[in-house]
Parts: sequence; C-alpha cells; structure tokens
Amino acid sequence: MKDLGEAAYILGIKIYRDRSKRLIGLSQSAYIDKVVKRFSMQDAKKGLLPIAHGTVLDKSHCPSSDKEIERMKGIPYASTIGSIMYAMLCTRPDVSYALSMTSRYQQNPGERDWVAVKNILKYLRRTKCMFLVYGGVEEELTLRCYTDASFQTDRDDSRSQSGYVFTLNGVIYKYLKVRFLLMFLV
Repeated sequence: MKDLGEAAYILGIKIYRDRSKRLIGLSQSAYIDKVVKRFSMQDAKKGLLPIAHGTVLDKSHCPSSDKEIERMKGIPYASTIGSIMYAMLCTRPDVSYALSMTSRYQQNPGERDWVAVKNILKYLRRTKCMFLVYGGVEEELTLRCYTDASFQTDRDDSRSQSGYVFTLNGVIYKYLKVRFLLMFLV
C-alpha cells in the first residue's frame, strides 16, 4: 500500500485545510461549473436567490395540451434536478427549499417550473465559491436546533410543511423538511 498524502478531492469535492485555525472546508465549485456548462447556463445572468421571492409553482402551470407536453419532454428537467441534488446533499444545503419546490413537478414540468430550476443553476453559478467550513477554535460544543412550520403552503393539495436544522458549532449537520400527509382544518 502506498501513502498518497492528504486527500485534495473526494467524490468531486475539493477539500481545503487550515491546520493553524483547525478548519476544514468543502467546495464543489468545479462540479457546479461542470453542471452549469452541461445545461448551457454558463452565459446566463447570475441569480441572486435560489428561488425568486413570490415564485408560485403549482399544477396549474403544468402543460395540458399535447403540443406543450411534447415540447417540455425535450427539456432535461429531471436530470437537472438530480445534478443540483448532488450539490445540495454534499455542500449546498442553501438550495434545498428551492429544489424541494421544483422537484415536485418532474413528471409533468411546465415552463414556469423550468425557469425556477434554471434560476437555481444561476444562483449556484454566482455562489460557486461558497463552501462549508468545519472546525474552529471553540472549546465547548454548541448544539442548536432551529425549526419552522407553515400552514397550507402547498397550493396543489393544501398540505402544511415543517422543518428543522441542527447545527454543531455553527455548522449544519442535520436538516429535514416535511410535507404533512394530513390536512389540518381550522
């Protein structure tokens, strides 16, 4: 067996180290560049947010005519969602809400849904140099939990949703968003 030294990449994730400050960082900027180029978004205007404020996605925007459905079949919607999901799971939890909203319509995406997915790519392109940083000089472990819920936010079936984020010394280590299967009547 041969020692190749410290790992610089693992599964396409760049590893940064600063041993003096006890920090380690994980970045997927090269992967994001590859995805942006694969879906021809390298020259698109850069997005400010993963999903624009006030964006409404629901089944009413899904194509209904055969012509619209056929046109949308040529768009790599599910493939784009999957590529963004890999970045989200590894180093980019900031796009999880937008990805959750857009991934609901993979079977019959509409033009508005595709615009929302492209906006996530634009945002990732603008923020590709952002990365997760672990470690630091904290002497004590600080565990925090943040939670939120919303009532009847899904326009298609009036479901409510909830979520939480656990951080350890300021770094997200577990998060979850749940859409409730039951409708709550008031």
